Amino acid sequence: MALVVTAALAARRFGLPAPVLLVGASTVYALLPGPTVRLEPDLVLALIIPPLLFSAALSSSLVEIRANLRAVVSLSVLLVVVTALVTGAALVVVVPGLSFAGACALGAALAPPDAVSALSIGRRVGLPDRLRTVIEGESLFNDATALTLYSVAVAATIDGRFDVPRVAGRFLLAVIGGLAVGLAVSWLVGQLRLRIEDPVTETTVSLATPFAAYVPAEALHASGVLAVVTAGLILGSQSRSLLSGPARLHARAVWRLVDLLLEGFVFLLIGQQLAAVIPAIGHYPLSTVAAATAVTVGAVVLVRPLWLLLPAMLPSRLRFLSPHPHLSTRELAALSWSGMRGVISLAAVFALPISVDGAGFPHRDLLVFCAYVAVLVTLVGQGLTFGPVLHRLNVRPDVDEARRQRARARVAAADAGLRTLAAVHDQDQLPDDLILRLRTAAEERKRRSQDSLRALSRADSGRPPTASLTEAFGRVRRTMIEAERDELQLWRDTGHLSDASLRLLEDELDHEEGALPPPQPQPPPS
Repeated sequence: MALVVTAALAARRFGLPAPVLLVGASTVYALLPGPTVRLEPDLVLALIIPPLLFSAALSSSLVEIRANLRAVVSLSVLLVVVTALVTGAALVVVVPGLSFAGACALGAALAPPDAVSALSIGRRVGLPDRLRTVIEGESLFNDATALTLYSVAVAATIDGRFDVPRVAGRFLLAVIGGLAVGLAVSWLVGQLRLRIEDPVTETTVSLATPFAAYVPAEALHASGVLAVVTAGLILGSQSRSLLSGPARLHARAVWRLVDLLLEGFVFLLIGQQLAAVIPAIGHYPLSTVAAATAVTVGAVVLVRPLWLLLPAMLPSRLRFLSPHPHLSTRELAALSWSGMRGVISLAAVFALPISVDGAGFPHRDLLVFCAYVAVLVTLVGQGLTFGPVLHRLNVRPDVDEARRQRARARVAAADAGLRTLAAVHDQDQLPDDLILRLRTAAEERKRRSQDSLRALSRADSGRPPTASLTEAFGRVRRTMIEAERDELQLWRDTGHLSDASLRLLEDELDHEEGALPPPQPQPPPS
């Protein structure tokens, strides 16, 4: 935990991706004398991946994923299959005696960019909303495709035959089963939440949900990953009607902590496997190891940009045939460099059977080594360069447009509240002073949002930007809140306020501070 926190602080201080720092630190540690933590595939796939995927699904937009469904399906299904087949075909050529099914097992394990890696690095470097949605949607669904194809390839290696109709049928059943389990679990959890009023209990149910989806789906030989993602997307889209405001605040805080710790553990676990991977390939000729590693990394790194950029080269009249017609060439180039692999790929390869009918799984040690190198190259290489690539391509979020959308929405919400207040006043005959206080608070929120819109319009017109009254309000109110906290602390220290009352009053101030507009970065001195 100390290393995870240290890496997070160092990443913020030096502008480096925390996953890369954690992998680097754990890789160095693995080379030192002493014990290391061995990756247990069943543990990773059953206990670590479900909550991470569920958390990502909760914060994803089902509406935006639907709007970009064509691109998401292209990347999370078609590209995964193509990557697995290309990697398998390339390995068969350079590794004597390796079956196509066994090679495809490695290809399927490495085909999906890792949700944990992509989202963790993407959040730090900043992505346009449309690009972020596509990456999130791909990362949420590609694991289901890859793990299903992987399991079929492993079974084909054991059986000695690669039956295409059987592969397609098993994949279809796994997808249908995963969707069905995810839908059922989301409905059951939704019904349960409607009957719970305690935020702590609601958060506990939320933490248990990914396992409630994953375990039965896997028991039914369906896609547990798809079940988790389906449940997370549906429950996330219904959170307003299922959870109270305090419950949402509590759940978000807990899930942020879970994400920080599990993501950190995942990246530390990747580096720790170096000690187990290197000694296992000692009996292979160096030329075979080099060739197998080169074609594996090459396929993983190159298939993605070719898949994304070649359709963009079609004539404009044929552009509608592209799986990504609404993405610009620069966005496609940025998307092609977001294919970091991670712990799911390693867990799948480490889960390859040790033996098949009394004999070792064909070239298992070599496949594990190739997977490990591919994960390190993509995670460290692409992770370190993803931010500079975005900067060079000038692909960045439109911050002002996002602020403008939020300000307009706040004005509309305040107007809705004022209309409701008028109706309540007419029905219930509430005291005029109470109505005045409520109206004043709503109109003040509306004025602050209108002030933000005026400041943004001034900047858009080319005039010198000025700090809006909203920003000044937030800055001064934060100073006032800090003084109020100091006074409450003094009351507690002098025995005039209990600790329980202090925490309650501090919670009120914390919620108010959280509702203030975020402080704007100060321009550098001239």
